[in-house]
Amino acid sequence: MRTEPTELLIDTVAWVLIDEGRILCARPRGKDVFYIPGGKREGTETDPQTLLREIDEELTVALLPETVTHVGTYEAELHGPTPGSVRMACYTADYTGTVEPSSEIAEIAWFTYADRDRVPPVDQLLFDDLVARGLLPAR
Repeated sequence: MRTEPTELLIDTVAWVLIDEGRILCARPRGKDVFYIPGGKREGTETDPQTLLREIDEELTVALLPETVTHVGTYEAELHGPTPGSVRMACYTADYTGTVEPSSEIAEIAWFTYADRDRVPPVDQLLFDDLVARGLLPAR
């Protein structure tokens, strides 16, 4: 029996935080690129459960579960040499606390659309969609 190799698909969730025309991005330790904050689910977690856990771990804030709202889901090829793709379900949510990088995040930054080339392809799709919907300025 012959089976075709299955392409790697990384399924993630991400928190979209826009403030004063800029979107929050984070660079994990050991990485050379910024990403929209979030990550992969563990076990049978739902998107909101994954989102709340990942953002607490990465940015030391608590998202308010009742405010989690789906923005869109995007899929693109993986950043870097590994073949495959990433699917990113994006959500907005209100939060409590102060956004600060945790030990797993090297730095956070606020990007404008002009910084689009500094994020991976799937994040670029989010940037484009936010601009098209008037949620992020196209400056």
